Amino acid sequence: PFSEPPKKAAAARASQPASAVTDRRFGKLPRVYVDMKYVLVTGGVVSGLGKGVTASSIGVLLKACGLRVTSIKIDPYLNTDAGTMSPFEHGEVFVLDDGGEVDLDLGNYERFLDIKLTRDNNITTGKIYQAVINKERKGDYLGKTVQVVPHITDEIQDWIERVAMNPVDGTDKPADVCVIELGGTIGDIESMPFIEALGQFSYRVGPGNFCLVHVSLVPVLTVVGEQKTKPTQHSVRGLRGLGLMPDILACRSTQPLEENVKLKLSQFCQVPVSNIVNLHDVTNIWHIPLLLRDQRAHEAILKVLGLWCVGKVPQEPKLSEWTERASRFDKLKSPVRIAMVGKYTGISDSYLSILKALLHASVALDRKLVVDWVPSCDLEDSAAVETPDAYEKAWGLLKGANGVLVPGGFGDRGVQGKILAAKHARENNVPYLGICLGMQIAVIEYARSVMKLRDANSTEFDPAAKTPCVIFMPEGSKTHMGATMRLGSRRTFFQVNNCKSAKLCMPMLTM
Repeated sequence: PFSEPPKKAAAARASQPASAVTDRRFGKLPRVYVDMKYVLVTGGVVSGLGKGVTASSIGVLLKACGLRVTSIKIDPYLNTDAGTMSPFEHGEVFVLDDGGEVDLDLGNYERFLDIKLTRDNNITTGKIYQAVINKERKGDYLGKTVQVVPHITDEIQDWIERVAMNPVDGTDKPADVCVIELGGTIGDIESMPFIEALGQFSYRVGPGNFCLVHVSLVPVLTVVGEQKTKPTQHSVRGLRGLGLMPDILACRSTQPLEENVKLKLSQFCQVPVSNIVNLHDVTNIWHIPLLLRDQRAHEAILKVLGLWCVGKVPQEPKLSEWTERASRFDKLKSPVRIAMVGKYTGISDSYLSILKALLHASVALDRKLVVDWVPSCDLEDSAAVETPDAYEKAWGLLKGANGVLVPGGFGDRGVQGKILAAKHARENNVPYLGICLGMQIAVIEYARSVMKLRDANSTEFDPAAKTPCVIFMPEGSKTHMGATMRLGSRRTFFQVNNCKSAKLCMPMLTM
């Protein structure tokens, strides 16, 4: 498995210290270059199968084997990033430490693998085309006709190879394995340049350095009651027709796959039975890495990557912490009700990171989380006239909650309902957490109700507010929406050390 890498990979490694080009996994070996290993996760049949969770779980498994793991998400849309996309259309925007606004799957990667990614770990069609056009304008292509092949496909491959070398685990060492998730479904027209690039990339990195995991669906027709393999067969056939051969099949299903179904998939998809893993429905996603481990998925992946037969076999993944957490979640009985008051309550992915944070907290406190989705518009006085049933239901959920959470959002729709939620929580001594806009809402409500500043408002909603208690950030643009906010992890300097904000931060700074 150890061979001379392509020139670009060799150049990247040449800048690393000598220890980085010896075998980082199995101790000191002769000074040879170690190729980065790549695991590509694709999806077929339908979207929403859980490719992100599957990719994250594969990373967990490989990390438990003693390997360093990094992740890349490819999104084929033309947007430069996810910052301007509606949560209704694409779920939440996950913000990284460097301020990058990225796909929510990168949040899964960070939570599962305990790593810190950058905006470059999220590749979009917009970013690739922008990079190629910038190079063309600078004359980097020396008068060549710039085309999808080879210029776009080469840019994709170079981007993957460059970002895969960036340390993500708090050390200065690059990862051993890069898990790449290709968004969308095989056959989508916008994915074609990426499929072509990844086909070329598998040849570029060479045998033993590339493993393709294809996530597909094995449905059960209600009338027949039989697990059907035909959708997966067609999906694999389409994948092979595009130049990619699956090494491992990850089959999603409601119930565990029957043995004869696995044999049929193996025969018609030309994948060994030992390389077919079943990801059936489970009570919580912490079971997924355990499912993969129990089916020896790590062994199959390591064999494809040529890591199973090198001098020393990687350690057996224990995953005791995952086992304990998954089991603990299943035993929770005492409920805690949290009212989530927002604008995008129609789809839970709109607030995925907040949901995960609440879930982690509830499990730590041995409570079963129950989230009551409260559309903020339904709390407003106008809703009592226009939609009285929705109004009664919304207030019933709010009054029955043990805690109220108002997350971020944009625009003035539903703001009055959020203010009423904050007022209810304050007056009835219900724990309240306001995040981003939710914190600003609490400030506005307090200014109006307690300080009697009736005209208190945010300049975001009323630029001419007589009492602006929240102002528009000076670096924010009022004409452009993309990449103009103050985001990410930042160091804050207090000009006055004895102010209340500084005193509130001091306990956290000394922990």
